[in-house]
Amino acid sequence: MDEMSGIQALEHLHPTLPTKPGLIERREFEYVRHGTQCLIANLEVATGQILMPTVGDSRSEKDFAEHMERLITQDPDAEWVFVTDQLDIHRSESVVRLVAKHCGMDESVLGIKRKAGVLKSKATRSAFLTDRTHRIRFVYTPKHCSWLNQIEIWFSILVRRLIQRGNFTSKQDLKEQVLAFIRYFNRTMAKPFKWTYAGKVLQR
Repeated sequence: MDEMSGIQALEHLHPTLPTKPGLIERREFEYVRHGTQCLIANLEVATGQILMPTVGDSRSEKDFAEHMERLITQDPDAEWVFVTDQLDIHRSESVVRLVAKHCGMDESVLGIKRKAGVLKSKATRSAFLTDRTHRIRFVYTPKHCSWLNQIEIWFSILVRRLIQRGNFTSKQDLKEQVLAFIRYFNRTMAKPFKWTYAGKVLQR
C-alpha cells in the first residue's frame, strides 16, 4: 500500500497530431493545469489486483486512516499484512488506534502521544504496528528503499499507460479516468491464462 501524490490534471490546448509516413506523433506543449489529485492504492500480491483505491485532494493522516478503515471492513476477520514505506502517516496515532480497535484491544492502554506508552514516539508506534502477534500488522521497507514495495511497480504502469499521455479536463475527470483504468486493469488480471513450463501446461 502506498500513495501517489501530486497527479496533475493537465488539459492539452490542442489535439495531438497523428503519425504520418516519416513523422512521429506530435503533441502540443501548451496545457491548462486544473490541479492535482492523490491516489492511495493497495496491490494484493496474490492476485495482482488493486483493492479499494482512494482518489482525493490530499494524503493526510486522516485520509490514510479512513482508507485503511474502508479496506479492513471489507473482510474484518482476515489477517492483514500491509507493506508500506516509513512515511509518518503510515505509523500515526490514528493508524495505531485503528489497528487496536480492529484487533479487539483496549485503547486506554495505548498511552498518550509524545508522552507515554505505545503512542509516545515513532519508534514505539512502529514497534506496535509491526508486532507479529497482531492480526493486522505492517512491514516497513527500509529508508530510501520504497521501490521494494510492489505497488511502486504498478504506479509506473499507471503513469506509462494513462497519466503520461492523458488529457484531463478537470480533477474530477482525472479521478474518473484513474478509477476506470483500475477497473480495466483488475478485469485484465482476473482473466485466466495458461503457460507451459517443463512440458506441463499451467493455469492461473
